[in-house]
Amino acid sequence: MRVLITNDDGIDSPGLHALARGARDHGWDVVVAAPEREASGTSAGLTAAEDDRRVRVTRQELPGLPDVPGFAVAAHPGLIALVAAQGAFGDPPDVVLSGVNRGANVGRAVLHSGTVGAALTASINGARAMAVSLDVPLGEGAEHHWDAAVAVATQLFDRLAALPPGAVLNLNVPNRPGAGEPKRASLAEFGAVQSRVKDTDDGSIDLTSVLVEGDLPPGSDAALLAEGHPTVTPLRSVSEDTGLDL
Repeated sequence: MRVLITNDDGIDSPGLHALARGARDHGWDVVVAAPEREASGTSAGLTAAEDDRRVRVTRQELPGLPDVPGFAVAAHPGLIALVAAQGAFGDPPDVVLSGVNRGANVGRAVLHSGTVGAALTASINGARAMAVSLDVPLGEGAEHHWDAAVAVATQLFDRLAALPPGAVLNLNVPNRPGAGEPKRASLAEFGAVQSRVKDTDDGSIDLTSVLVEGDLPPGSDAALLAEGHPTVTPLRSVSEDTGLDL
């Protein structure tokens, strides 16, 4: 399998490197192309850094991956997935793995995630895709168990490869070793963490992340992840709503 590894945390993210090592060790033909700097919250945006729509690409050696081509790209992950499908980094990928993201991507808010946006963009361009996220807590100082997320993702690699082109999985893993097998989960209406607006004195908008109080929907990705289970949710990209009568 020809596999593209990307993310929205940037080319220097240890989660990206861990996922690339996992895919390489699985025997896949891996290439890494990721934003040159953090691009979180960009959904499936196609923004490029250059005014004339040319996209700056720089070869970059990746830690512990001397045999894996690496590219730092001045663009959002959605654009990276799009141009990869058109042969920008070699043959178009059969599989796109996006992550490992720093922080969970659960509930309908996955719409805004650059990690998930790259996977959905890959899917409408003919690849199978999986977004992988690690549920690290709010605040600083927590140890990030990247290899735990990769260990769970590896359990799904062969199943992902056997799915039809265009299939998308969204995987979330608790931030602890030995997380176990992923459970199929529904997509929650909202996640355990949400953004809130704080008023400021200078006329700007200040966003903060807060924990949501109350019970989460049983069986949802947000609820099962909060209980300590890895969750996997199949997603569908943009499609016509044939049930809406106009």
